[in-house]
Amino acid sequence: MARIKLTIPDNCIGTVKIPIRITDINYGNHVGNNAFVGIIHEARVQWLQQHGYTELNIEGTGLIQADLAFEFKSEGFYGDVLDIKISAGEISPLSFELYYQLSVKRNDQSIILVLAKTGMVCYDYDAKKVKLIPEKFKQLLLHQ
Repeated sequence: MARIKLTIPDNCIGTVKIPIRITDINYGNHVGNNAFVGIIHEARVQWLQQHGYTELNIEGTGLIQADLAFEFKSEGFYGDVLDIKISAGEISPLSFELYYQLSVKRNDQSIILVLAKTGMVCYDYDAKKVKLIPEKFKQLLLHQ
């Protein structure tokens, strides 16, 4: 069976910390795969807020998530605080990739729990059509 393998780009454009909540824990007593979807969404929203943006207003444009991929590496547990590094991948005129590396520190070691990727499309919700990536935001993605 072919497995998803993600390679995180080296260009870290932001970091956030998110604690694992009890509601993130499944019957296996670790973070459920469905909870990781919400966690990376929260990470993206916090990163945008660090730059004065929301998912509905980035220099006058919104975002839609077009795709999502996860590569699970290790278990996360209640009480862990996730260190999330966000990197930008491919950038086109209308869309871009964000990569997420979720890790925790245990016993003075950093353990990668999950690698993830979202494909994001710039979108005008009023006109119901895709939009060009705003130049100022593109420079943030390029980390300039």
